[in-house]
Amino acid sequence: MKRLINRLLPKSWRSTVVTIPVIRLHGTIMAGGGQFRPSLSLASTAGLIEKAFSYDAPAVAISINSPGGSPVQSRLIFKRIRDLATEKNRKVLVFVEDVAASGGYMIAVAGDEIFADPSSIVGSIGVVSASFGFPELMKKIGIERRVHTAGQNKAVLDPFKPEKKEDVERLKALQLEVHGTFIDLVKERRGSKLKDDPDLFTGLFWTGIKGLELGLVDALGDMRTVLKTRFGAKTQLRLITAPRGFLSRFGLFGSSGGFSAPDIAAAAASGLIDAAEERALWSRFGL
Repeated sequence: MKRLINRLLPKSWRSTVVTIPVIRLHGTIMAGGGQFRPSLSLASTAGLIEKAFSYDAPAVAISINSPGGSPVQSRLIFKRIRDLATEKNRKVLVFVEDVAASGGYMIAVAGDEIFADPSSIVGSIGVVSASFGFPELMKKIGIERRVHTAGQNKAVLDPFKPEKKEDVERLKALQLEVHGTFIDLVKERRGSKLKDDPDLFTGLFWTGIKGLELGLVDALGDMRTVLKTRFGAKTQLRLITAPRGFLSRFGLFGSSGGFSAPDIAAAAASGLIDAAEERALWSRFGL
């Protein structure tokens, strides 16, 4: 509506200032997320995405800094961006900061154009599952594992039991299906821009410079420079944020508005686990 009114006004009255809404999608990707270490999921980002696309602007800019995580949440976020881009007829410009890898890159391909810093890390188009095994430790400390199931496959890949070949094969079959979905999505979005490189879908990752050569990104550049060059020197960037108080951000208040010691303790323990998982994801890329 604003753009329509602007076109109807005499040229001397028209506003030359363009405002571009900006979304920051920074962090690991997982459903729910910890109380003390919020993560990216459809639930945590949908409001921001919808608010950004409600602006009467020629484009929506998205800053991505994520080492990946849940393939499901990554695809859900990707789809919400693309659905709204189509519905609102908006261009989506994605800007990679330190890293857009694995699920982070899956979200990045929601962009009509992807920009990266020369030293950004992009790619890692693959699927990984990681866990620990403790069967020998159990024997040493004299602990007996007791698991009772209805269904012979309900306890597959139990970390306290020896690994079985058939369980690993089943897991790999699932990974191949998820990997195939990821590959198809990247090919659909990047199309002929992708170079015919045998390593492209092996899970390897590259700098922004090499990513440009491979067709994983469209250009090198930072958000402010690119947007002002494209839409004019007076272009304003408006960061879209969620209204959240400091304490409520960390889930320190229950529904009654008071502190709950058990809730705080549980959130702290969960936060430690989340932090370890997050650290492992980031460390793969030297960050």
